[in-house]
Amino acid sequence: MSSIPADLKYAQSHEWVRLQGDIATIGISDHAQHELTDIVFVELPAVGRRIQAGEPCAVVESVKTASDVYAPLGGEVIEVNPNVSGNPGLANTDPYGSGWFFKIKVTNLDEAGALLDADAYRRHLGQEG
Repeated sequence: MSSIPADLKYAQSHEWVRLQGDIATIGISDHAQHELTDIVFVELPAVGRRIQAGEPCAVVESVKTASDVYAPLGGEVIEVNPNVSGNPGLANTDPYGSGWFFKIKVTNLDEAGALLDADAYRRHLGQEG
């Protein structure tokens, strides 16, 4: 069963969001990294890029497949995680910690209302609470 921290919000496309004011830290969920298996490459968006909610903005490649990462919220990319670029396996070993992907300055915090809380994400995955 996947780890689903209660303090985060989740997109149905398996990204997680940690909101602190209007700054959102974004990564892929434990479920997503389990499905991908061994992650070998992460392509992150450029700092300064403006992204819309739902837009593909990063790519994760594993030994099995390549997969888009979608922006759960719209905003401007203000930081990317250099550690995950150099060591993509962090997305497998610590998806909610050192394996985060990028941070954005959110342009419309109301979009966060469309994200799932931990219980709703658990139900989305077909797991019982």
